[in-house]
Amino acid sequence: MKKLVMSFTLFLVAFAILLIVSLSVQYSPTYVYRLITMHVADIYDYQFFPNRSIEGRELASQFESKSKEQFIESLFEKRLGVSGFNSFDDWVSGSETTSLIVIQKDEIIYEKYFNGFTRDSYFHSQSMAKSFISFLIGVAIDEGLIKSIDDSIVKYIPSLAERDIQFRNITIRHLLEMKSGLRYTTHYIPFTNIHSPWHDEAVGYYHNDLRSRLLNDIEVENAPGELFEYNNYNTSFLGMIIENATGKSVSNYLEEKLWQQVMEYSALFSLDSRESGFEYMPSRLIARAIDYARFGMLYLNDGQWQGKQLISASWVNQSVSEISNSSPEIYPDWFNSYNCERTYYSLHWWGHINCDGTKQFFATGNLGQNIYVIPDLQIVIVHTGNSLKYYGDQDMWHIAKLLRKNLNSKNIDKLN
Repeated sequence: MKKLVMSFTLFLVAFAILLIVSLSVQYSPTYVYRLITMHVADIYDYQFFPNRSIEGRELASQFESKSKEQFIESLFEKRLGVSGFNSFDDWVSGSETTSLIVIQKDEIIYEKYFNGFTRDSYFHSQSMAKSFISFLIGVAIDEGLIKSIDDSIVKYIPSLAERDIQFRNITIRHLLEMKSGLRYTTHYIPFTNIHSPWHDEAVGYYHNDLRSRLLNDIEVENAPGELFEYNNYNTSFLGMIIENATGKSVSNYLEEKLWQQVMEYSALFSLDSRESGFEYMPSRLIARAIDYARFGMLYLNDGQWQGKQLISASWVNQSVSEISNSSPEIYPDWFNSYNCERTYYSLHWWGHINCDGTKQFFATGNLGQNIYVIPDLQIVIVHTGNSLKYYGDQDMWHIAKLLRKNLNSKNIDKLN
């Protein structure tokens, strides 16, 4: 029996060594090290990557405060009941919520931080970063640096066509709409919900030279436009297009066109490595929660900030509106594309349509990150956290319905 156990142990050790060597050769030793030591992504990951600073304006406009704390917290009663919590504070702790901000017009009606976080803390954007990349594409188009989102991506990354002529058929629009047809491996470890070492979400996240991988390894699998597939490589290619079109890093362009115009605090963008110097566009923008709210307010106001048009209203509207000419068959069933109440995806922004025709649009990220905009109520909600166990996008959709039912510009002052 002891020999059998020893033989099995030696087999596992040999297999582990072979796996590590194989992954190191296929990707890099740095990738393997990060995969082993960091494993599952969380909101503290940016501390383990090199970061590029984005400087804020410091004297950015301050919102007036008109607290409606009791009213806002009452909106979560259904979530408390479903989750089995006795109080809002218990839910905040159990859900690992780190901030909740609600702004109506230019008034903060709720702003609180939880679980050791403060207004000065950094908050990991996760995939909310994608909506910031969309913003930069729009700015580059406004400035004439990118002609159109219907341009082929090889116009800005010509070496792709040299490797595979199929890249010529992929447009910037395809990347923004997550319809590029790029191969994206989504394997999981058997009998678990854990990404395999070959899962492209893990590979892209932990790779130390993503630029090289994009240029040399990513392949076209399907014809563009035929299938919606949430694929982080789409956003990374957009970042490369921004670099090549503007001659600037994404961080520098974001600082110039957004942070120095709107934001109060500095921010960070994590790099794949110092040697590569390539920001991880899909999810590693790190900022303050109140500045996420400012970004939501910019889009609520059609791209205008303090009387200055920072990005064209037409781009904002196009980015957050449902795509009318897309066939429902290309989307997952949970979009409920055939129903009057449904979810949609536009140009790196999500949205919810209600049966009465109203809508809300939002930037969203793993582990509970949301910038949720309700245009008809002139409301922006920011939620950040570190878990999806007791929180999800559907909670914000439900709260938007409650707000429409109970809150409008006429009765807000009566609520507390």
